[in-house]
Amino acid sequence: MLDVEFIRASYRPDRITTLFVGESAPASGEFFYYGNNAMLRHMQRATEAVLGEGGDFLERFKGYGWYLDDLVLTPVDKLPPLERRATCLAATDSLRDRIAVYRPLAIVSVLVSIKGIVEAAAKAAESNAKVFGVPFPGMGQQTRFHNEMLKIIPRLPRNGITDDAQ
Repeated sequence: MLDVEFIRASYRPDRITTLFVGESAPASGEFFYYGNNAMLRHMQRATEAVLGEGGDFLERFKGYGWYLDDLVLTPVDKLPPLERRATCLAATDSLRDRIAVYRPLAIVSVLVSIKGIVEAAAKAAESNAKVFGVPFPGMGQQTRFHNEMLKIIPRLPRNGITDDAQ
């Protein structure tokens, strides 16, 4: 996972305006910042439907001040359900510490089942960021993800545009 964190860090904007929080990088290795994976394609499709196309998407994502981090920094998608949930809950303090450093203006939980944990971590970090939740774009939830993203993207702060999310 060191390689995942190295690549993730290379896309970290100087100022994180919107923090996207996934559950964890997948065990398959199809990590968002590696490119050419379903999560990236769905995020790109939704973002471009609202903000238009142009250039390398990951660079634009970074340029907006958007950053994808994960609740758990090791894969949990292959764990049994109870262990997976316990691992997610145990990561609350780590996420709290990262939110305190990032100081985002908005946070998007990219999995409905972790939104409560993300909200708790944000509160513990004394963050005033508005927290949104969208379904993960997999397991038949791609359309729901897209539709929810279309609603919130205009409200997400990006490189100096912070209207609704504060």
